[in-house]
Amino acid sequence: MFGNFLFQRIDNSQIIVFRIFFGLLMAVECWGSIGTGWVKETFVEPEFSFTFIGFEWTHFLLGNTMYYLYGFLGLMGILIMLGAFYRMATVLFALGWSLVYFMQKEHYNNHYYLVMLIAWFMVFIPANRFKAVDVWIWPQIRSNYTFLWTRLIFILQLLIVYTFAAIAKLYPGWMNGDFLMVRYQSVSHWAHKNIAWDPLTEFLRSRDFAQIFSWLGFGFDLLIVPLLLWKRTRVIAFFAAFFFHIFNSVTLHIGIFPYFALALAVFCFPEETIRRIFFPRKTSFMAGSTEFQPRHRNQNVFTFVFFVYIAWQIYLPLRHWHIPGDVLWTEEGHRLSWRMMLRTKSATTHFFMVDKETGERSKVNLRDYMTNLQRNRVTTRPDMIWQFAQYLKKDQLEKGKDVSVYVQSRLSINQGPYHEYIDSETDLANTKWKYFGHQDWILPEPDDYMRIEPKRN
Repeated sequence: MFGNFLFQRIDNSQIIVFRIFFGLLMAVECWGSIGTGWVKETFVEPEFSFTFIGFEWTHFLLGNTMYYLYGFLGLMGILIMLGAFYRMATVLFALGWSLVYFMQKEHYNNHYYLVMLIAWFMVFIPANRFKAVDVWIWPQIRSNYTFLWTRLIFILQLLIVYTFAAIAKLYPGWMNGDFLMVRYQSVSHWAHKNIAWDPLTEFLRSRDFAQIFSWLGFGFDLLIVPLLLWKRTRVIAFFAAFFFHIFNSVTLHIGIFPYFALALAVFCFPEETIRRIFFPRKTSFMAGSTEFQPRHRNQNVFTFVFFVYIAWQIYLPLRHWHIPGDVLWTEEGHRLSWRMMLRTKSATTHFFMVDKETGERSKVNLRDYMTNLQRNRVTTRPDMIWQFAQYLKKDQLEKGKDVSVYVQSRLSINQGPYHEYIDSETDLANTKWKYFGHQDWILPEPDDYMRIEPKRN
């Protein structure tokens, strides 16, 4: 029954429009990363990168090779946009983007993760059957229909992203405006410098302003997908989404995601509406008696994989509940969970090496090993702290020394009080990483780790 539902035939205008938007945005993202110096900062200048644990083998790609890789990915984006050699282009882009995604965490961003998922969707979605170079080369593939699952998978993914983003905001530091007060400091500084109207400046730096947008952000994430899907609220919801994403793009500087999210909104409109807006001359597909005709013989297998994928996407944001400690403090279960733009963290973190043979203890100068960005990130991320301890051990072994590595760290969240973060008695260089559990050397969060005194406006 579910297989028949998923393979119901619908007009394919949505996936065609999204293919064009997706390819264009990916080209802009990849080539823009080169032009803005992002690739240089992240992959060319560092001696090593903080990869996802298990992907340290990718270090051999660091350096000028990454310019060529990002240039190639941008080219694949253009081919996807044009629908040219589509299957090859989508596979190569998905593989390449997945590689660069797992190669670094310094710039970790849920948006990059979403792009990776969507890139793999595009591999299996026949979005080159209309308005594509492939149709010009192979006219027999031209079609005006697709299957319901090619639309439904985007809607469900969007619903998962926004719903769990809303749930993650249900903590005091977001709802009382602590986080946005920190993030919007630059907005108030800009207003003070360029508008110079004190009432506006004071309001922008106030808790009232931060709380208003905190609650609006929570409500937006919770309701935007249902409102886009409901006919009576769809148009208003789209303009609200447009304002919300453009505002975030200007104030929070979060790359292509606002435009990527707006492109995904095409799946929330009826197929016929998208056809009339973008392809008014395209023949409309009207479902007939073959509406539930299977696409291929593996329909049952595909249906099983479809539901396993959705179940996995629901599990990942919930997995932190079976890991001891608050995820905001430990970071365990944070990644791949749509916990977006939730908190700021600062820390004073020092690494010490002890020569096992002589007992000599020395403080590590992070400037000898890392870029400015890496030094900023490693101080607050437990997995990066552990990875750097492993790097130090390997580096010293190559120099003929066997060392222990200890860390002293104090952490603050949302400009709250500083508290001890890492067990300073644990030798992290000789500690195994627990992939599916809690790292015992992360100290428990104090009861007041996010409590701050009310700020006068």
